[in-house]
Amino acid sequence: MIRCGIGYDVHRLAKGRKLILGGVEIAHPLGLEGHSDADVLSHAIADALLGAIAVGDIGQHFPNTDESIRGMSSIDILRQVAALLAKNKARPINVDATLIAEAPKIAPHIPAMRKTIAQAVALDESRVGIKATTNEGLGAIGRSEGIAAMAIATVEQE
Repeated sequence: MIRCGIGYDVHRLAKGRKLILGGVEIAHPLGLEGHSDADVLSHAIADALLGAIAVGDIGQHFPNTDESIRGMSSIDILRQVAALLAKNKARPINVDATLIAEAPKIAPHIPAMRKTIAQAVALDESRVGIKATTNEGLGAIGRSEGIAAMAIATVEQE
């Protein structure tokens, strides 16, 4: 059976944090605030994969009340989600995501993000799509207060 899931995440930008997107550290004066490394791209993809097999969301599997996972790499979250898919006799076929940010420029980092995400979820890079856009100066994202990501995943389940 072919199943689809959708994911979305947004985090506030803050001083004193590294900016990690798609498992790639990007030079920027601000990073994303969160319990883990706050990688919105990986979080959106994780939610899309979890949703595709209807096993809840990232907050249920990796709650921000669990101190043992504070600072956790979101690529490790994706690896654990991929293992959960396998346990449920499912495998990802494709993921596609869009990052929404005013800055920094995302395009130069997309190849590295695709590679890192593909490895984490055991997909060929050709099956991982990542795009970037701005919010045209509108809203909190447009004021550079945060970064958001949305994703869709296609999964095959026995």
